[in-house]
Amino acid sequence: MPRHPFLTAIVLGLAVSLGPTRSTSTVMSTPDLAALQKMTARFAPADIGADLSALPASERAALASLVEATRLVDALFLRQLWAGNPAVLMHLSADESPLGRARLAYFLINKSPWSALDDDAPFVPGIPSKPASANYYPADATKTEVEQWISTLDDRSRAEATGFFTVIRRGPDGRLRSVPYSQEYQPDLLMMASALRKAAGLTAQPTLKRFLETRAAAFLSNDYYESDVAWMELDASIEPTIGPYETYEDGWFGYKAAFEAFITIRDDAETRRLSRFSSELQELEDNLPIDPRYRNPRLGGLAPIAVVNVVIASGDGNRGVQTAAFNLPNDERVVAQKGSKRVMLKNMQEAKFSKVLVPIARTTLAASDQDRVSFDAFFTHILMHELMHGLGPQTISVGGRPSTVRHELKETYSTIEEAKADVAGLWALQRLVDRGRLDASLEQTMYVTFLASALRSIRFGITEAHGRGVAIQINKFLDAGAVVFNSDGTCAVRHEAMKQAVTDLTREIMTLEAHGDHPAATELLQRFGVVRPEVQRALDRLADVPVDIAPRFVAAG
Repeated sequence: MPRHPFLTAIVLGLAVSLGPTRSTSTVMSTPDLAALQKMTARFAPADIGADLSALPASERAALASLVEATRLVDALFLRQLWAGNPAVLMHLSADESPLGRARLAYFLINKSPWSALDDDAPFVPGIPSKPASANYYPADATKTEVEQWISTLDDRSRAEATGFFTVIRRGPDGRLRSVPYSQEYQPDLLMMASALRKAAGLTAQPTLKRFLETRAAAFLSNDYYESDVAWMELDASIEPTIGPYETYEDGWFGYKAAFEAFITIRDDAETRRLSRFSSELQELEDNLPIDPRYRNPRLGGLAPIAVVNVVIASGDGNRGVQTAAFNLPNDERVVAQKGSKRVMLKNMQEAKFSKVLVPIARTTLAASDQDRVSFDAFFTHILMHELMHGLGPQTISVGGRPSTVRHELKETYSTIEEAKADVAGLWALQRLVDRGRLDASLEQTMYVTFLASALRSIRFGITEAHGRGVAIQINKFLDAGAVVFNSDGTCAVRHEAMKQAVTDLTREIMTLEAHGDHPAATELLQRFGVVRPEVQRALDRLADVPVDIAPRFVAAG
């Protein structure tokens, strides 16, 4: 089995950061070669490329430095995910047997020894259960201990402890303390900052230069605000996203951000075509199906949309199920003052649609619905999903104190927020169709395409935020009669019931977020974040259909 193109860079990065490592020795039952090959085959190989022909020499040189920085992100992310990851990777990279090669290949897909599509079951011998705390908290700490410690802190210390960019470690006295990323990951960040500064010195595009310089400075200062604003104002042919962003891996609280990178080329024609949606956001916010007091009367000033093609991705941005789009930054201060940017990864979406969604539709949808599945509906709903992340409750008041939805919902936040963005995205598309802002033909394709895509997403597993969020929606729609299963095992959408069900679920989730109601969020996940038997039977029909893609970044060199 061929080595992964990132392997050399990852191992070298780990060696620089960690020095010698040792692997674990516990013996346990794990998949054999045939099983691993079958597990890996769920990810369909896909060439992901971008047209670089229009880039002048200066920008090609800058792009090369950005690719260098991106490759460094993987080693850092591996250590964030689990302290034992480096040792396991070193051990697997030295195993030349067919089984060792298969384990290494699947490890590099998951960026860990746990299979995300199999409820995080380990596939390498000697591996414990996946820690919900990742490597953000001491291995010997408990969630209760950390919660109690946080409750004793003053406001400033509590903000640091619960912030995106700190880990929690024990000091020499055994007490818990916050450690900034700039200290915890200093060797990695010094190398990444150097590569970004080199790229900044090569590019002739002013806003790209500013973002790279401010992001390099943020890696060393641990203050990301200025560089987040610079990223929001970026207007360049090369669109890089690199830094700590998503908090999915913090299974305790959803506080800590994982490092990821996407280096992309902007598609100017598609970006211009979709830019009109930015002007619709305030109108959508003003008409959300929630109590008016929970609406934001003035959204952040910037709401740019960028359609891009990926050159290379790494870290949290390239493991397991691939990202199709994202909405950043997550810092509520930036969102409140500047808005957020939606980035659509077009070449990733095209690969997912052709290799995964079309076969799912042919296998699971009623014959009358199969021709209604369209890439335009798939693409547009993903965009609206990202737009809706920035709408609805964000900064809230709980018991008279200011807070955020993220902090109140804690470990339930990621799943609840993904479900919100999905269902509210459908609500927004229907409103835009009703107002004549989108072609009426979209109504005939968007719900059916969503159903096929929902079956695609639930296959990610209900331990993953997107998959569990989709489970909530499917079960709610089944209960409302909006989705039905036919006697032949196929499923179909009932359009009129779907419209009402979408509005009702949008209201329910957004109201829950507005109240910061953690118990209600927990109950919603427990009751509806499950795979019901009829859904499982539909999923069983998809045994020979890939779950997602395994990208090969052919433009990265």
